[in-house]
Amino acid sequence: MNNFQYYNPVRIVFGEGQIKQLSDLVPTDARVLITYGGGSAQRTGTLDEVKNALSANSARQVFEFGGIEANPEFTTLLKAADMVNEHDIDFLLAVGGGSVIDGSKFVALISSLTEEDNKNIVSREQAWDALTSGCKKINSAIDLGTVLTIPATGSEMNSGGVINSSERQAKLPFGSPLVFPKFSILDPTKTLTLPERQVMNGVADAFVHVMEQYLTYPVNAKVQDAFAESLLKILIDEGRVVKNDPDNLETRKNIMWTATMALNGLIGTGVPQDWTTHMIGHELTSLHAIDHARTLTILLPSVMRELKDSKKDKLLQYARNVWNITATDQDDDAIIEKAIGYTENFFRELGLPVSLEDAELDKSAIEPIIKQLEAHKMVKLGEYGKNDLEVSRHILERAVSSKAS
Repeated sequence: MNNFQYYNPVRIVFGEGQIKQLSDLVPTDARVLITYGGGSAQRTGTLDEVKNALSANSARQVFEFGGIEANPEFTTLLKAADMVNEHDIDFLLAVGGGSVIDGSKFVALISSLTEEDNKNIVSREQAWDALTSGCKKINSAIDLGTVLTIPATGSEMNSGGVINSSERQAKLPFGSPLVFPKFSILDPTKTLTLPERQVMNGVADAFVHVMEQYLTYPVNAKVQDAFAESLLKILIDEGRVVKNDPDNLETRKNIMWTATMALNGLIGTGVPQDWTTHMIGHELTSLHAIDHARTLTILLPSVMRELKDSKKDKLLQYARNVWNITATDQDDDAIIEKAIGYTENFFRELGLPVSLEDAELDKSAIEPIIKQLEAHKMVKLGEYGKNDLEVSRHILERAVSSKAS
């Protein structure tokens, strides 16, 4: 196991009816901006529930900013940051899934980057420079909390995010310890109204988050490995259950907490991490507007196949400990291919694509993705930093089509 430091200050408030705790969690004298997405928070009554909880203290002033996209847009978030400055907001409350939370973190970081002649307007140039450098140099941020409605990204318990710019055809990650949420409320009942597509996307997103931190090479990190394998098995079991029994609240609870644990930093401490699947997937989303999780299920099997030599030991461990493949009459390559096939078939069970062809794309999509990876300096990917553009090209070529296993 490698040396590490682990820090996570996020208070988790889990369970049915816990939105009422906002009255105690948000400072009594705060000027609060509630951020949310395309309207589901309004339609389901969650937004009203949040506002009612905040109104328990009349000293709070509450404002709203809606319309944060499923891939949060840079230009939209600039408008939110301008609103923060216009109304002197000192607390952000993100109500939604990972996109709303990611976007709110970015707003919290860039709100102080204002124009010299107008302190209410965020400098567009400074904000873009901050994003392209991962927000590493920003030294202050507005406090924020979250009310999670879509379990998937784990953003409710970490300090990172991803922002999209359609204008620049870029989807870029950022991170700062300044934007760990002060608290996150996880009410599993809020997931019962989600469309099936979002639920399945969430399961897949969490699954691949675990794989990015687990499927590398062994460093004798027994705690992290065992934890990761348990999370994967829970997602497989509960993903199948929720597909067939969407009203099962106990399953929703397990999926919600597993997705949070998949990317709160714990299983990634002291171990090498990959993220090749995510970096290539971001370009697929940017260029073709494919749901983030679906880009991951398209790419992960091909990443596993293309990099099976460097990942051999962990692939065999994955086959044995997650899929219970114990055949002694097969060589290592056959065992690995069986595990990859099981992974593909699990994604198919959830109605998710496993090839570019499934997303109505063909090999002509590859070259623009390679150019985008180069433009965004994603040329040394993976746990060894050796996955160059040619490796990415081979992964995409493998992903063009896939026969059912």
